[in-house]
Amino acid sequence: MTYTHFKFDVDGDGIALITFDSPNVSMNVLSNAVMGEIDDIVGKIAGDAAIKGAVITSGKKAFCAGADLSELGGGMAELEGLSEDEAKAKLFETAYRLNQTLRNLETCGKPIAAAINGLALGGGFEVTLACHYRVMANDTGAKLGLPESLVGVLPGGGGTQRLPRLIGVMNAAPIMLQGKQFDADSAKQQGVVHEIAPASEIVAKAKEMVKADPMGGKQPWDQDKFKIPGGGPYHPAGMQVFAGASPMLLKETYGNYPAQRYILSCVYEGLQVPMDAALRIESRYFTKLLMRPESRNMIRSLFLSKQALEKGARRPAGQSKGEVKKIAVIGAGFMGAGVATVSAQAGIEVILIDADQEGADRGKQHVADHFAKGVKRGKVTEAAAKEKTDLVTATTDYSLLKDVDLVVEAVFENSELKHKITKMAEEHLPKDAIFGSNTSTIPITSLAAASSRPENFIGVHFFSPVEKMNLVELIVGEKTGDKAISVALDFVAKIKKTPIVVADTRGFYANRCVMRYIEQGMYLLTEGVKPALIENTAKMAGMPVGPLSLQDEVAIDLGYKVLQQTKKDLGDQFEDTPNAEVIEKMYELGRYGRKNKKGFYVYGDEGKRLWDELDQFAPNGKLAEDQPSVDLIKDRILYAQAIEAARTMEEKIVADPREADVGSILAWGFAPYTGGVLSYIDTIGAADFVKRADELKASYGKPFEVPQLLRDMAAKNETFYGRFKPAKAA
Repeated sequence: MTYTHFKFDVDGDGIALITFDSPNVSMNVLSNAVMGEIDDIVGKIAGDAAIKGAVITSGKKAFCAGADLSELGGGMAELEGLSEDEAKAKLFETAYRLNQTLRNLETCGKPIAAAINGLALGGGFEVTLACHYRVMANDTGAKLGLPESLVGVLPGGGGTQRLPRLIGVMNAAPIMLQGKQFDADSAKQQGVVHEIAPASEIVAKAKEMVKADPMGGKQPWDQDKFKIPGGGPYHPAGMQVFAGASPMLLKETYGNYPAQRYILSCVYEGLQVPMDAALRIESRYFTKLLMRPESRNMIRSLFLSKQALEKGARRPAGQSKGEVKKIAVIGAGFMGAGVATVSAQAGIEVILIDADQEGADRGKQHVADHFAKGVKRGKVTEAAAKEKTDLVTATTDYSLLKDVDLVVEAVFENSELKHKITKMAEEHLPKDAIFGSNTSTIPITSLAAASSRPENFIGVHFFSPVEKMNLVELIVGEKTGDKAISVALDFVAKIKKTPIVVADTRGFYANRCVMRYIEQGMYLLTEGVKPALIENTAKMAGMPVGPLSLQDEVAIDLGYKVLQQTKKDLGDQFEDTPNAEVIEKMYELGRYGRKNKKGFYVYGDEGKRLWDELDQFAPNGKLAEDQPSVDLIKDRILYAQAIEAARTMEEKIVADPREADVGSILAWGFAPYTGGVLSYIDTIGAADFVKRADELKASYGKPFEVPQLLRDMAAKNETFYGRFKPAKAA
């Protein structure tokens, strides 16, 4: 048989070299077609007496990125119209196929070794675990891991069974439950791989192990008298691990993530039975998990939609992909220095401009410090760190903008200052260069008024800290042209972040929605709700931090400045709210947030604690005797955000539901288990959502007033993903 995804060669010693090398893709993945070829290869190895064993490796830089989730997403769509039992049966058949194939591989009677030349994640890692021996390249890019739980699923190719049997439950838990990845040294230390060697030698080393075959072509768990490292569920040490695992998991996830619960169940139940039965247990839980909306939503948003957006799904028709080679960043403060850092990391030359040389130099030092940390952690060599840092030129000279492709302006949130910077920059910019303003709230159309070429003006909104936050919000002003959007998308792709494209409005998309979250925190505070109850309930709802903590991180003085700019811009149309009063009072008290260690929290060497004078914001300075329920607070903070997101869809600020969902998770951490703000509404159902929102409005007012769009959807039983078909890539 001729294989499409594999090369199959047998050497003079009878050892087959199986090279995984799918055509026309940069990364190998486990698709249905790949699985079919593996089935045939396993049969060939087992049935040919001349083949004494095999080595599996990759013809690409990475070994295998895991299962093809795009194919899985398509398979989920095929279940529509089937009964629940029919859907479960079909899903189980699909899930169990990989387990059956890999079990056949490890029981084929011949020794199999994996020569791991690079990244092996998810199903790719599970393929190597089904091999009897593993040799790994001592390359910084070679990593192993099971990241499935991060997108709402569980390792479905035996990962929950083989890894704990190999290294024990305690060592395997963070890899399975948290998606922790580990390098060659750690893998060798834990006993996951048998040997480490230079990439050029791993195949030869693997062949040597196949020839020696000290395990006789059998996995440890198929040997007589096998014992689980650290003990199984009924071993005293193992019982202790499982006794602590459930409460620890509940503490970390608040019960919101079924994938982690099911992984723990797979391990607990599977370790009590032989491997064949254990793999069926894993496939049953995998099936059960995919029947849940949380998993389907997370797969769609955190993998399929995110990947589509990163590949340019929102590139305007007629625009082709280009390359950004040189940029300028104006404003070398925390945000500007962060933009310079991620740009240099991507190999982009950067002109970093500030009002004085001292400020520009501080910005470049931020870049140097970032790469120095990478050297200490072994992620980058000293030579590479210097090379990246040298890409940044710190200056006050605007004439150096003469050959840049893009400008990112990152000065303070002040319209007059931004207008001034725009004019200064355009005196030296090439005619076709794009000007991007990193503003968080000021409408782009108003900023573009200072530009002599508004068609080249676009909002490029980064989130803080730039190095860690993966979303970039691209804001299209009234006159922004398609080329500006396309170039901005090229830039975001090159720095390996996820873009969303939104229309112009005050606060754009992300800040409009996140402000509803922060506002509810302050509204609750002014109603006399205990600050700790507000913060803890928010985390129970799935938010990464409480609303008061988030305002501290964003900076209260920045919130104050934005508030004053908004008042100035809106004039008589500005509506005063309880949160505005809280922000102004905190500012007057000099409590600016984490930046000066005084905000809603007090920050010290031992961590942070809520400021004990927050009850001053309660009615008459006293907390309410009757505190609201956890469920009510959850509804208030989640519904307020979701309603605002729906409103941005109605106003056509956001055109694609994928951008609303992905943006909500990556920008401010909207409960990832929901799949994002619009998936949250779709899962509840528009009619039920509107009904609950109306109840909340009756008690808590305007923040819960739903847009007409939602009422129309409720009447027609529509979903966002049904009504607003995701845009296709140009």
